[in-house]
Amino acid sequence: MLKNKTIILGVTGSIAAYKSANLARMIKKLGGNVQVIMTQNAANFINPYTFETLTQNKCLIDTFDRNFEYSVEHVAIAKQADVVMIAPATANVIGKIASGIADDMLTTTIMACPCKKIIAPAMNHNMYHNPIVQSNIDKLAAFGYEIAEPERGMLANGDMGDGRMPSEEVLLEYIIRAVTKQDMKGERVLVTAGASIEAIDPVRYITNRSTGKMGIAIARAAAYRGAKVKLIKGHTDVEPPMFVETINALSAEDMYSAVMEAANESDIIIKAAAVADYTPKETAQEKIKKSDDDAAIALCRTKDILKTLGESKRPGQFLCGFSMETEDLLENSKKKLISKNADMICANPIRESGAGFGTDTNVITVITKGDVRKLPLMSKFDAANAILDMITEIRQKSCERV
Repeated sequence: MLKNKTIILGVTGSIAAYKSANLARMIKKLGGNVQVIMTQNAANFINPYTFETLTQNKCLIDTFDRNFEYSVEHVAIAKQADVVMIAPATANVIGKIASGIADDMLTTTIMACPCKKIIAPAMNHNMYHNPIVQSNIDKLAAFGYEIAEPERGMLANGDMGDGRMPSEEVLLEYIIRAVTKQDMKGERVLVTAGASIEAIDPVRYITNRSTGKMGIAIARAAAYRGAKVKLIKGHTDVEPPMFVETINALSAEDMYSAVMEAANESDIIIKAAAVADYTPKETAQEKIKKSDDDAAIALCRTKDILKTLGESKRPGQFLCGFSMETEDLLENSKKKLISKNADMICANPIRESGAGFGTDTNVITVITKGDVRKLPLMSKFDAANAILDMITEIRQKSCERV
């Protein structure tokens, strides 16, 4: 995800600096080139050699280091950077940057960087809520800096409160989004994911094998690319992605209601959830006791969400559905495209190796009214981006014709 990207990681004097070493390792693992710049105080909390070992780059502290290969190093590094993150960012460095003070290697480099900048505050609860600090944070936000809001929890002094730096995993998400092309900025995307659960009684239910991985990968990819994403999810053990609004909708009826409420305000709707076609006619209020006789459950059809969306689709709205088939994949998926009035169907061959439920990879055939395109085996995240690429291309061509 970060291949050929240069990330400047600024580290200041906070106990949270220990997290920054793991963050540097994670960036490097994703192919990023990490350039760490530390303040003098940061070196009291973590040794610069730690970062040099993890990044294979010289860790910079002194603005006038004569052994560095660039003649004006802060300008040269600033030109290379795709994104800058200061994590942890103390009240001191936040105040200096907000006031335009550049008196060390980190702040001079920041002032020379034209790229995206992310600040991850880390400090005592009372210090964080000090109106002067809050004013400085607001000032940086107004200048276009992104603020990775600190978490609430136990702080270094044992107090409970705000000011704890987010985890490395959270900070990495900010970095990935910052270096991703923002070609979907302004788009409102609605994604459904996961399996529906249809209750038989308070204990038992009917469901399917969907894990929600594909739909959640699509929501994550769209959010990285700048879209405003709403994710409506059924049953899934996969954590919803950052930067999206998430709504839980476990049953087919709940999913129908949530989708219909959000549909009109969406520019792109991608229905990747596996919603039950049938649900019990009646849900028992108490656990059904077993007996020696055969049991039967009366079922009735659920509401067809994709068909309803196709019938009510407004001009300019793009509708994409998924089709999981065990036979006649193309024929059945093409029929679905027409009968549901969709713009795109992503067909999944459940029995093909690497595709289907529960895998981290997928093999998708994308069907539109004028094209059939089979994607090779790839990760579900890569497949999500390939689908979004095609949707973006179709929408751009549609706008050009208008």
